[in-house]
Amino acid sequence: MKATDLMVKCLENEGVRYIFGIPGEENIDLVHSLAASEQIEFVTVRHEQGAAFMADVYGRLTGKAGVCLATLGPG
Repeated sequence: MKATDLMVKCLENEGVRYIFGIPGEENIDLVHSLAASEQIEFVTVRHEQGAAFMADVYGRLTGKAGVCLATLGPG
């Protein structure tokens, strides 16, 4: 089991349903592990600020954890 698989299992145990973010070279292993998850859906966005806003609003509206993921870059 890879560390990213374990991380996804931990997120599933916490009840995470969506992760908003940008895939990149630095987080591609995590994105692949998320693709294998039946519980968590990865929502691709165009900008990391949009991912943060989406995670914030999702958390406020549902009361559940809003999660965002970014890669290295200028943002």
